[in-house]
Amino acid sequence: MSTEAESMSAYEVEHQLGVAEFEEPPENVVTLFQGANDTAVALGYEPVGIVESWLEQPVYEYLRDDLSESTIVGDEIQPNLEEIAALEPDVIIATQSRHEEVYEQLSDIAPTVVLEELNDFKATLEIMGETLGEEDQAKQLLDHWDERIEDFQSQMESTQDEWPMTRSVINFRSDSLRLFVEGFPGSVLSDAGFEMPDNQQQAYENDETFIELTNTESIPELESDMFFVYLQSNQEADELDEAWQLWTGHPLWDELEAVDQEQLEMVDEVIWSMGAGFIAANEMLDDLYEIFELEDGE
Repeated sequence: MSTEAESMSAYEVEHQLGVAEFEEPPENVVTLFQGANDTAVALGYEPVGIVESWLEQPVYEYLRDDLSESTIVGDEIQPNLEEIAALEPDVIIATQSRHEEVYEQLSDIAPTVVLEELNDFKATLEIMGETLGEEDQAKQLLDHWDERIEDFQSQMESTQDEWPMTRSVINFRSDSLRLFVEGFPGSVLSDAGFEMPDNQQQAYENDETFIELTNTESIPELESDMFFVYLQSNQEADELDEAWQLWTGHPLWDELEAVDQEQLEMVDEVIWSMGAGFIAANEMLDDLYEIFELEDGE
């Protein structure tokens, strides 16, 4: 807990499902979604309880050292209420899409702050900063993010033949391709100055998370200046390899601008899709600096 938090008196935090009241900043924190696990670490906290990671169980490798003492309390979909209660938390950080049905039960255990979005890493940081009495720290982190983004965009504008450029985030699966429209990776890329192609923009306006392609004849829908690609690692390797050969071996694949110009990068699935917090966002930005061979001041 920082000096800022230690000096605070009673306060309230408005959130998606109500108002949480605190006599003093909470110390024992339980986080019930991946972005909150990540953000707690960014703010200097090791939660007493966290949900299990989707991959690299029980905790994503990039957070494992910082969460080594945290107790696993189930997963995002089904957190274990008894285990949470046993930890005697001072606050529970939840999200509406996962935990609205158990909000009252969670609130009976401890003040519960519910976020609207799972993947909005900036909102998660702001609300958790407010909840934990770390608003100044959260603001400093966000200000530093804005400085990095400004630097990245400035270097891209001066080094690239065309900027901004369009992008596609492509998830290879055994039975389909998913073209992620926005979500966590999309929000980071949008911040960094990349744009969505028209078909993705239309899907975004229709509140679609991704465009699913099941037929190789739909390959032209992937068209953009830059591809960021990851494989669905929790599926059978031989099936993924077969799918990769099917899609990338099709004549339409070689006609794509990003493929023709060798603007395709394989990226880490956890960092680019699963982390959904401030630390993961910065690691994505680290990757972008490296991919485009820019000078990173970090």
